[in-house]
Amino acid sequence: MFNKKISLLFSLLFVLTFITACGSGSEEGSSDSTKKEENASKERTLEHASGKVTIPAEPERIIAPYLEDSLLALGVTPAAQWSIGNDVLDYLQPQLEGVPKIAWDMPLEQVLKHNPDLLIFSSPSSLQNGSYEDYSKIAPTYVYKEKVSSNWRKQLKQMGDILGKQDKAEQVLADFDKKVEEAKASLQKAIGDESVAFVWTIGDQFFVFENNRYIAEVVYNEMGVTQPKFVKNLPEAGEQWKPISLEKLGQLKADHVFLIGSEGEAGLETLKNSSVWQSIPAAKNDQVYIMNKPSHWTIDGVIAHSMSIDKIVKTLTK
Repeated sequence: MFNKKISLLFSLLFVLTFITACGSGSEEGSSDSTKKEENASKERTLEHASGKVTIPAEPERIIAPYLEDSLLALGVTPAAQWSIGNDVLDYLQPQLEGVPKIAWDMPLEQVLKHNPDLLIFSSPSSLQNGSYEDYSKIAPTYVYKEKVSSNWRKQLKQMGDILGKQDKAEQVLADFDKKVEEAKASLQKAIGDESVAFVWTIGDQFFVFENNRYIAEVVYNEMGVTQPKFVKNLPEAGEQWKPISLEKLGQLKADHVFLIGSEGEAGLETLKNSSVWQSIPAAKNDQVYIMNKPSHWTIDGVIAHSMSIDKIVKTLTK
């Protein structure tokens, strides 16, 4: 009798254990199924320059060459970063430390090596080493329309749409607008209606920022800083940036000049020894400010522009 009770008890325990296991397995299966359904619902099909693409729900390995500013602003670290040889976007290196490089023209073998789950190109012309079909076989591929990528604000908003981070993109832009307003007030108090110009030298060539080039667009058109007549008379910025002769630079009647060029750049030495350059108002009044880290000055992006604004305010409000 006792043995029968023991046997019955073990039988009951076995049945209970089997039922529990089945229930647990069913719950796990249901959980997996629910997760797949949620991920599928988060997938979005977007139109872009090369047609339509379905964006994965939560891409983890994104490559977006020369768009890293927008990615990082939205809290996303790319799987690989844009480069030309050893050159990278210097101003972003604190955030991109340890991120491997990928050539600017995105060779297919390099793309494969990094095993991306989403590729983002800045324009159709940036597909250099393969067709859209070649890249889309590796991973879902989004290609910006030129008119969107050429406007850094639109580009950031579109990146928010691509990554499902629209609210984050709006917040980043709102924070930037607040920075602009604060900087505008500081500069109005510090320099009033005195004019400011931006000159970049690379090699022994010189380029003056038009009023819609890089940070100058923000400084002139959003912060209300006075443009020198020289800048007002420049044609609108185009894709091809034409150098300005040293003789013509002598006509730059600006009160303040941000002279941008890497340390040791030939153009810096040329201007230092040029009587033409030394005769402009900013040089005569010791108001030429040499910026030896050109990276964030010569690109459009919310992080780049924020860094430039900080530098401008710090320099002109001393």
